[in-house]
Amino acid sequence: MKKAIFFDIDGTLIECFGGIVDMSEKVKNAIYSLQKKGHYVFIATGRPYAFLSQAILDFGFDGFILANGAQVMLNNEIIHSEYIDKGFLNDLVEEFEELNIQYILQDKKYSYLKEEFKEFYNFFESVNVSTNLFIRDYVFEDINAYKIEMLCPNEEVANTCLEIVKRNEDYDYVSSIDAKSFELYSKKNTKATAILKVLEHLDIDIKNSYAFGDGKNDIEMLSTVGCGIAMGNASDEVKKYAKEITDTVFNDGVAVGIEKFIL
Repeated sequence: MKKAIFFDIDGTLIECFGGIVDMSEKVKNAIYSLQKKGHYVFIATGRPYAFLSQAILDFGFDGFILANGAQVMLNNEIIHSEYIDKGFLNDLVEEFEELNIQYILQDKKYSYLKEEFKEFYNFFESVNVSTNLFIRDYVFEDINAYKIEMLCPNEEVANTCLEIVKRNEDYDYVSSIDAKSFELYSKKNTKATAILKVLEHLDIDIKNSYAFGDGKNDIEMLSTVGCGIAMGNASDEVKKYAKEITDTVFNDGVAVGIEKFIL
C-alpha cells in the first residue's frame, strides 16, 4: 500500500542557522528507502520555488508544496496555484514603501526583490539561499505573488506592519528571520490543504500520509495527516499537534522518524 510523506525544509531537513545547509547522508538514504518501497516523498515548505536549493531540486522528490500551500507541484506539473488578492497586495506594498519596510514578492518561479533592499539580500546570502532566481528590476503591476515577506527597520515599524497585515482576516503571518520579519500567506492555502489536494490526486487514503515539521506553519499539516511527526527541536506548542515526536534536526531526526514510525 503506497504512502505519501511530506517534509518541511527549515528546521526539519536542514537548519541554516545551525550550519546544516544540506540534508545529511543518513537523511537522504532514509528518504531514498521510502521511494525504493514505492512510496511518494514531497517537500512541504513555506519557501517559494526561488528559495529551493539545487540539491533539493535535484534530489528526486515526487513533488513540492510551496509558499505554504499556495503552489502545488506534482512531477513538475502545477496542480494548484492561488495568488494573494492583487488589490490587497497593492495596498500592502504602498504602505510598506511609506514605512521603509523591505519586502520580497514570491511567484511560481521567480522572487522579486528591489536592488536597494540590501539587508534582505545579505540575509539570504547568510542562509545559503541563491539569488539566481531573484528579479531586481521589475514593474509591480506585472507581478502576481503567492506570498510576501517583510523586513522592518525597527520594532515600532514591525508593530505597525502587523497592524496593516491583520486588516485582512483572510491572511495570516508567521515570524521569519527575527522579531522584525514576517511572512504573509493566505489562510485558505496551507500545507494541510495542499496535502489534501495531493492525496486526492494520487488517490491515497489520508491514514497513509505522514508529515515532518517543526514550525507554526506546520501545525495544520501535522494535525491533518495520518501521522504527524514533530521534530525534537520543535516548540512544545507545535509538538502538541503531532502524533509522534522524533529527534532533532541536528541528530538526523527525519531519518530516525522514518525508521521508527514509517518503515
